[in-house]
Amino acid sequence: MTVTELQTNCPECRSTLIDDVHSGEKICSGCGLVAMEQMADWGPESRSTNPEDRMKSARATGQTTYSQHDLGIRTEIAVGSKDFSGKSISSDMAMQMYSLRKWQTRIRVASPRERRLANILAKIGETCQSLALPRNVTESASMIYRNFEGQADAKGKSVACMSAATIYMACKQCDVVRSLDEICAATGSTKEEKMNVKLTAKYYRMLVMELGSQTAPAVTLERYISKIANLAKLEVRVERLAAEIAEKTDDHNLADGKAPNGLAAAYLYIASTLLGQSILQRDVSSVAGITEVTIRNRCKEILTAYKIKIVLKPATAKN
Repeated sequence: MTVTELQTNCPECRSTLIDDVHSGEKICSGCGLVAMEQMADWGPESRSTNPEDRMKSARATGQTTYSQHDLGIRTEIAVGSKDFSGKSISSDMAMQMYSLRKWQTRIRVASPRERRLANILAKIGETCQSLALPRNVTESASMIYRNFEGQADAKGKSVACMSAATIYMACKQCDVVRSLDEICAATGSTKEEKMNVKLTAKYYRMLVMELGSQTAPAVTLERYISKIANLAKLEVRVERLAAEIAEKTDDHNLADGKAPNGLAAAYLYIASTLLGQSILQRDVSSVAGITEVTIRNRCKEILTAYKIKIVLKPATAKN
């Protein structure tokens, strides 16, 4: 294979070409044209028997993650009937690879502690994926459980409830609005839902006592309003008006002892009524996870404590 000399100027505007090391291409600095020539690989190329020199000259390393019990650096034995060159392997070789794959799985989680860690981290990953949580929540929840296991004994605890408690703490630290009921429902446990929530809350208090309460950003009422508005598929102007009303009434002791999702649903219902939107209390309450009576009570408290004044802008004449 011969290496040809690459162009240094753009064929269109004659500007300088820039090397994109991630895609291995050349991009024009002027017009943004992507050149067809492949960029030359000037990576380290050396033959060394010393492990330290070999690590220094390595091109790349594996990506580690806390969401896997072995930090994601294990080697997988693929399942297939062909070798690396595409040729079919014999039945004896296939049975030998099956045996190696089975023993690799057994050795990887040999001790009960590693088996428990693998089960809980797998449950955390499945729950975060079903809730569509960001990657930082999964990593934070995995790190929280690893720290807890290093300080206390997690033997005998429910896998589903323990993973839900760590995810709930990670959501608080990452400023993600998720309730304890939502996380417990996403674990897919076969036990009674109320028992799961109580046990998860108990595990969460235990995590706080063992690990300490870290400084977490306070979840504002505006985030609850945005979440309920997105789930109920309300218009953007309804969400903006509800957030504006909530901002102007935040100096009152109206929220003392009240659930934030109930207040957010009440603000959205008031804003939709002011804008003439036909929204049922039943639809908002089902999305927010509260009853219709709670929405009516919160609306009554808001309208009793404050007077809402509507100012209409004059319509401009069209030319």
